[in-house]
Amino acid sequence: MQSRRKTRLDKLAQTLEEGRMVHLRDAASILGVSEMTVRRDIASSDNRFTFFGGHIVVAGEPGSGKGYFLHRENATNVAAKQAACQKAIGLIQPGDVIFLDCGTTLPYIAQRLTELGPLTVICYSVNIAEIICKQPNLKVILLGGEYHPSSASFASAEALEMLAKLGINKAFISAGGLHPQHGLSCSNFHEVRIKQIAMSRAVTNILVMGSSKIGKVKAAPFADLNAIDYLATDDDITDEQRALLMDSRIELLS
Repeated sequence: MQSRRKTRLDKLAQTLEEGRMVHLRDAASILGVSEMTVRRDIASSDNRFTFFGGHIVVAGEPGSGKGYFLHRENATNVAAKQAACQKAIGLIQPGDVIFLDCGTTLPYIAQRLTELGPLTVICYSVNIAEIICKQPNLKVILLGGEYHPSSASFASAEALEMLAKLGINKAFISAGGLHPQHGLSCSNFHEVRIKQIAMSRAVTNILVMGSSKIGKVKAAPFADLNAIDYLATDDDITDEQRALLMDSRIELLS
């Protein structure tokens, strides 16, 4: 058993060297085993690999240094992220032009878009693009620029100029913190202008985040609370947090 597992892990490592990331279902096909077996192999790999937006990457990629790491956040609060996204997708209508922010929550929306299409989807992160570029009924606009491993996203002056010229029906925004005095914030400064321009171009702005982030503050503020039309979050939200949202006049999606 251990010998077969080691062989599979070595083959997975070779595959990742060639492509740097592989989807779980593709890894299962390559290795000739079930997705559950692949998950078990990775769980026993001594942190050799990790999951990243539904994909497998070598542990430690993407990113180095301090602060927020997307590959570390991907496996946290999964149920809360899924619950928030389930509420948010109810706002999407065929023909919409939508903006999907970066992070580890919005991929759960990206996975459902093909059944809601046709849609035009604007994004700037690898984990979102990896999902939507493979789906039918979607026109994808990927904003480019310098790659930032901390959130697997791109940013550039040219991308901002392009985004500022696009019409957006609904912008789905991620945040690391929502605070009554300090507004919305995230961990990466390169995301700030992208979020701000996307929100300024959108008819409707939807914040999608777990309730654990309500009341928190991160290093990079990007908007006041009144910039958000709706909040999609999980059902673990407290009465105190609900009161905060009511004071801020943010409509909570149910």
